Amino acid sequence: MKNFVISSIVAVVGICILAGCTREREGFETYTDSNQIIDIIIRREFVIALDSNITTGYSWQVSYDQNMLELVEKTYEQNPNPQGWVGVSGVEYFRFKALNIGETEITFVYKRSWVEPTPQDETKVFTVRISLYFLA
Repeated sequence: MKNFVISSIVAVVGICILAGCTREREGFETYTDSNQIIDIIIRREFVIALDSNITTGYSWQVSYDQNMLELVEKTYEQNPNPQGWVGVSGVEYFRFKALNIGETEITFVYKRSWVEPTPQDETKVFTVRISLYFLA
């Protein structure tokens, strides 16, 4: 029964990640799909969540326009590990605050921080549209 519950949870999380659905994390909209445009009101915060495994030395390196966005917090949470395995993957969370009205991009590159980027590195680019208020 325990294995069934764990398998079910993993399946649901996997489906959400593949579907790029948003979810709330600490009261903030959380985005996982770089194909989805992030529409946000100025001064509001949002989170981008990306699968990661920092035990391998790889992590998401982020670049963005600091005039448009502020990186408020970066955290990492390891996935549940009932067997006590070493090297279990997790999720990196990046919480941003929208500073100015307009459109900007956030670029993430999954690499080791001490190694120069290469074309083979996994890259995700999120588009963010910041407005004064939401348009219907």
